[in-house]
Amino acid sequence: MARDEPLRKHLTKLLDWEDAHVGFEAVVEGVDAALRGVAPHGMPHSPWQLLEHLRLTQHDILDFCRNPAYSERAWPEDYWPSSAGPPTAAAWDESVAAFRREREELKQLAADPALDLFARIPHGTGQTYLRELLLVADHNAYHIGQLVLVRRSLGIWPPK
Repeated sequence: MARDEPLRKHLTKLLDWEDAHVGFEAVVEGVDAALRGVAPHGMPHSPWQLLEHLRLTQHDILDFCRNPAYSERAWPEDYWPSSAGPPTAAAWDESVAAFRREREELKQLAADPALDLFARIPHGTGQTYLRELLLVADHNAYHIGQLVLVRRSLGIWPPK
């Protein structure tokens, strides 16, 4: 067994860990289409905005880890959707599917023994692969918590 195998197993689990909090799967299921674009009173984001922000940011981190021609995106416009609601009826499901797919790709990256988790990303400014995997897990947990709060405020949490 490689010395870092336990770390890799923890990282792959961390990307969709539900031991300490609600996970992505539970928080995106059962959101009524009519409420996906509604930001509750006193809250800055709708369920759609949070979902799409999760997807966009996770995609960016994965792209940064894998793409030597990575180009830094503009904050905040490239990390948040331009509208409160999904642009099409299918957009919610497409965003959920893309998030799931790229989360799996991050888990494969974390599990790859050929990748030195402690190595600096060649085209970065000192970031390591380990740092980016921890960053995406932390970011996702934070905004999944926000999505739970938004759903509570909309009266659609817990799911029925």
